[in-house]
Amino acid sequence: MEPETFTEELADALVGVQRLIRRRLRRDMPDPRLRGAEVDLLRLVVDRPGIGISDAARELCLAGNSVSTLVNQLVRQGYLVREPHPADRRAARLLPTAAAETRLEEWRRRRSDLVRRQVSRLDAADREALHAAIPALRKLAVNLHEEAEES
Repeated sequence: MEPETFTEELADALVGVQRLIRRRLRRDMPDPRLRGAEVDLLRLVVDRPGIGISDAARELCLAGNSVSTLVNQLVRQGYLVREPHPADRRAARLLPTAAAETRLEEWRRRRSDLVRRQVSRLDAADREALHAAIPALRKLAVNLHEEAEES
């Protein structure tokens, strides 16, 4: 397989798996239905409570105004609290609500169940290949993140 074909097939496969997982989960989750970027922001804030909007934008590789819009939506839905940063009252810190933590826990549980069911349908060789690929995929994610930070 030529390198260009490999990279295209890999990118298509990764996007396809992620898109299908999100669609399946979004369909089965209770309302309000959250978009992928909203879930990504919630995950980030739960993992790093107190993160600022500009740091969240940088971490998610999104424009600051896009993250501000997501924050406003999630605040209205009761998933985030925005409070002034103690050291700089002009900056905001983002904190998850209990509803956000519950929602994200449910999302993670359902995602794990979905992937577990689908992986169990694969034969042993395919499961082993996926397991063996995890370290390389993590390195790929780190490289992508570092390149985004550099640009």
